[in-house]
Amino acid sequence: MKASDLFVAQLKEEGVEYIFGLPGEENLDFLESLRNSNIKLIITRHEQAAAFMAAAYGRLTGKPGVCFSTLGPGATNLVTGVAQAQLTGAPFISISGQKALIDNWQARFQLVDVVRMMEPLCKKAVSITDPGMIPTVIRNAFKHAEAERPGAVHIELPEDVAGEETDAVVQKRSEIKIPRPDPEAVKMAASMIHEAKTPLIIVSSGANRKAVTEELEYFARKTGIYLVHTQMGKGVVPDDCPYSLFATGIHARDYINCGIDGADLIITVGYDIVEYPPYLWNEQLDKKIINIDFVDSVPDRYFNPTIEIIGDIVSSIRELAANIPEKREFPIFEHTRSFIEEKISAPARKSYPPLPQAVVQNVRKVLGRDDIITLDNGIYKLWFSRLYKTYAPNTVLLDNALATMGAGLSSGITAKLLHPERRVLAICGDGGFMMNCQELETAIRHGISVVVLILNDNAFGFIKWKQKKRHFEDFALDYGNPDFSLFAKSFGAAGIKVKEDDDLAEVLEKAFAMNKVVVIECPIDYSVNYETFSIELRNLTCKFE
Repeated sequence: MKASDLFVAQLKEEGVEYIFGLPGEENLDFLESLRNSNIKLIITRHEQAAAFMAAAYGRLTGKPGVCFSTLGPGATNLVTGVAQAQLTGAPFISISGQKALIDNWQARFQLVDVVRMMEPLCKKAVSITDPGMIPTVIRNAFKHAEAERPGAVHIELPEDVAGEETDAVVQKRSEIKIPRPDPEAVKMAASMIHEAKTPLIIVSSGANRKAVTEELEYFARKTGIYLVHTQMGKGVVPDDCPYSLFATGIHARDYINCGIDGADLIITVGYDIVEYPPYLWNEQLDKKIINIDFVDSVPDRYFNPTIEIIGDIVSSIRELAANIPEKREFPIFEHTRSFIEEKISAPARKSYPPLPQAVVQNVRKVLGRDDIITLDNGIYKLWFSRLYKTYAPNTVLLDNALATMGAGLSSGITAKLLHPERRVLAICGDGGFMMNCQELETAIRHGISVVVLILNDNAFGFIKWKQKKRHFEDFALDYGNPDFSLFAKSFGAAGIKVKEDDDLAEVLEKAFAMNKVVVIECPIDYSVNYETFSIELRNLTCKFE
């Protein structure tokens, strides 16, 4: 068997459905092997977008997303997506080509040490120097990518190795069952919860899985213990559950702190300090902590759990619930929920351009419980994190770990590819959209009818708010943009511009009814950023304190 055929056969054994990428001449054997397989190939217009798509696939399915590039500049273009997958905990495999190991007649042309470049960014990086290594390297890569906490693995396939013959054979995939938690740790945790006056759960990205959702909602209803979601934990327990305290939205004191401040015990579930720093909820080091996760926690000055329940999270929560027989009432958190509900449900002031609160409310109005939004990175991400009620896991796809711009459109394309029956809305700022706007063509070519909402302020709005917060002069952050509706039409997509008398909800309904790629350009009034995040929250007092 040719080595590249074996490589693809092993990918198939690992359950790979899609590969996202942009090939070069060093990938031609690999490309030919893909042509003769039933793995679906999504050729993108930029390698960074391919990596973002693979990372989104990993987060939405729990299986490694796979992307590939050529050597040199192709591989360096993957880097941001690799880092995003690693920091967000997405199972992910990237593959790059490389010059021939033997008789490299092109010398150092386009040659960089890709493996050494990738090593600090992912769980493992390896070059295949012999065709016989292929099955073991790929099997090992998938095990590493999937192992808790999931992350990125990079594989380099030199062009001469890809073209060689080999008698190696595919290795069968083996499933690994995550062990059950230690019963003694469960009992100790149950005792701590019983002794606590005001226990509170923080649900993070590691728990954003359907099986955890069902078990955790049952736990909350059985025990009466309330939950706070991090940005990447949104939807783990539906926000119409009476024990949901909604979600964090900003790395500062926010509405949710009215509840967190009153907790004497925090139970973290699937928590990673990269996403929501523990300083934000344990600044005074006055809270006892129980950590429930698949793997041990990473130590931090503000995060030092008294007890860790390590193992399958579903089993851990189920067994912990069995050891807490009585349901309790927590008036402070009941009041917190009412307070936050009042804040996030308050009607937005009508204006043109619309305020971010109005945008969030209109998006929520037209999307169903299982429909998906993907968010690029900008100030609107904070507004959606705080105000957008969420009812199912992985229906709000955002990055609050690497927090890179440019991923929103790519993530939306992947979400719609995997869930064509759902409405999928990619929400981007004008800055983030322009970083990978070329992928409109990718969506159109593959018939992926994602709707894109561009919130346009002709500036880097998040940094403008930060600049004003620090009392610096308004400087260097404004720019010009194309007419986004005409830009979309030039690709063959539909383009809509929100005008003064338009109802945004009606515009969104019209866009989804088209069943094609649609770009909506909506101007936005960010004057409330400073008013809310820098004044209101700084002076926040809770009614029930």
